[in-house]
Parts: sequence; structure tokens; C-alpha cells
Amino acid sequence: MRQNKPSVGFEFPPYVVGTVDAEKMKTMAALLQDPNPIHWDVEAVNSLGLGSRPINQGPNNMAYVANALISWSGGISNFRGLKVRFLDNVYAGDHLTVIGSVTDVDHVDDGDLATCEVQLVRGTVDSGDIVMAGQAVVLL
Repeated sequence: MRQNKPSVGFEFPPYVVGTVDAEKMKTMAALLQDPNPIHWDVEAVNSLGLGSRPINQGPNNMAYVANALISWSGGISNFRGLKVRFLDNVYAGDHLTVIGSVTDVDHVDDGDLATCEVQLVRGTVDSGDIVMAGQAVVLL
């Protein structure tokens, strides 16, 4: 949980998602009843010209960002919203980290609402590819 209330420009600590696991993607596809074979079938991915590794589900990528914000803000009840743009596919074996910073703070009756720019980064934070970017709101 946070120690002090951040102001505009504050960068929350990087949230390391880790390495995306192909078996977990396959399980998630089954749980979601997602019939798209790009989430488990390398031949399907290759035949579409999308590479040689399974592609993670978009909702999983959004969940990584939501989990980072929930962890940083102190709980799910503080998470208020998320809007993102998918900029690239996330593949099995990719190493992901969520980063972000506060861009605005509005004072409301039950606390401070922080608007944040958020990014899901593949590779290293300093030299990786941004695969998802957007804006989130959390209560501080």
C-alpha cells in the first residue's frame, strides 16, 4: 500500500508481470471459451503472418495493468477506470512490466482521484516496446 499521496508527475513503482506463459494462455482461452487458435496454435499464428509464438489475449494484458493499479492504490475498491490502446501483440515468452505516472489529481469527498498515464512494456522498462498504453483513474 502507498505511504504518501502522490502529486502530478509521480511515477508509481514498476509492476513486474513477468514472462507470459503459453500454457496459461491456452488455459485462459478454454476458460473464456475463446475459439481463436492464435492463443494456443503456433501454426495458426504463423499462417496469419503474426510470428511463431502464441498471442496473449487482450483482456489478460488489460488485467496486468489493472492489477498494477490495484496493487499501487491499495485495493480493488480504489480502482475506478481504465482506457487503453493496444499497440502490439504480446507473445508467449515476452517479459512484461507495467509503468505509469500521475497526470492529474482531483480532490473529491472520499479522497483524491488520480488520473494516470499507464503503459505495458515488453522487454526492459528503459528500452522495451510499449505494447499497450492508456489512462487510468484510481482513488488515493
